[in-house]
Amino acid sequence: MQVFKKTNFDFIGMRYKAYVFSAIILGSGIVSLVMKGGPKLGIDFKGGNLIQLAFKKDIPMQDVRSVLTRVGYGDAELQGITGRPSIIIRVPKGPESVDSLAKDLQKDIQDSIPGSDPIIDRAEFVGPAVGRALSDQALSAIAWASLLIIIYVGFRFKSTLWGVCSIVAVVHDVLSIVGIFSILNKEITVTVVAGILTLAGYSMNDTIVIYDRMRENLRLSRKEPLGDIINRSVNETLSRTIMTSMTVAITLLVLFFFGGEVIHDFTFAMLWGVFVGSYSSIFVAAPIIYQWQVKNKPVVAPQGRAPVKK
Repeated sequence: MQVFKKTNFDFIGMRYKAYVFSAIILGSGIVSLVMKGGPKLGIDFKGGNLIQLAFKKDIPMQDVRSVLTRVGYGDAELQGITGRPSIIIRVPKGPESVDSLAKDLQKDIQDSIPGSDPIIDRAEFVGPAVGRALSDQALSAIAWASLLIIIYVGFRFKSTLWGVCSIVAVVHDVLSIVGIFSILNKEITVTVVAGILTLAGYSMNDTIVIYDRMRENLRLSRKEPLGDIINRSVNETLSRTIMTSMTVAITLLVLFFFGGEVIHDFTFAMLWGVFVGSYSSIFVAAPIIYQWQVKNKPVVAPQGRAPVKK
C-alpha cells in the first residue's frame, strides 16, 4: 500500500530551503530560551508543594482542576491513585506554607464540590535537589544513548558519519520541541521529557529506514551520482514515512482533544515531534550526508563520464 507511487521529488535540490526553514524554527526557539533564561521547568525539576487529598467517593479529576483554575492554580499537576479515591496535587512554591495552602485547597474543594469531604493525607515541599538529580539523570541518559547510537549506526553502515548525521537530526528535533514549548510558555515536565525521548526514538527509526535504502541503492548503483541515489531512496520510502506519521498523528490528535489536561502537553510534544521528526529524516538527515560527501570527495558520475568535484 502506497500513498504516492513513483514520486520524483528533488529533495537534495531543496536542501537549502530546508536549511533556512530549520534555521527559522531552531533560531526562534533559541531566542525565546535566551530571553526567558532557559526552558520553563515543571515542579519535578524546580521543586514545589505536594498535597494529597483523600475523598469519601471518587471525584472527577476535571472537577478538581476546575476548582484549582478558579483559585489561581490552573498550572497545577494532578495525579490519581489507583484503587483509592485520592488525588495528588502539585503546585509551584508560593509565599504561604504548604500546610496553609493544603487547608485552603481543602476548603475550596469542599465548598465547590458538595459531598467531596476532602481529607489531607499528605502536605510537603518537594525540594529542587530532586529536580537536579532528575536533570542529571536525563542528561546522562541522552549522552549515553547518543554515543551508543553513533557506535551502532557506524557499525551497521561502516561509517561513523552516518551515526553522527543521525544524531544531528535527533538534536534538531529535540531542540525544536524545547523551543516551541518556550515560545508557547509551556512547562517542561517529566512527562514531556518522556515524550521527547519517545520522539527521538521515533525519528531515529525513520532516519534508519531511509539510510538503509540509501545503503542498498549505493551498493546496487555505484555509477549513479550520489544526489540521484539519495533522492531516489527518499522517494522510495516516502509513502512509508507519510503513512507511519499519519497513523501516529491521528492517534495523538484524539488524545490531544479528548485525553484531558493531564496528558495535554505530552500529546502536544508528541504531535509536534512527529511532524518535525518526519521532516528531519527527509530534509536534514539525508541532505547533510550529501553535503559532507560532495565537500570532501568526488561525486560518482554517470557511466561514461569522469567524476566531477562539486
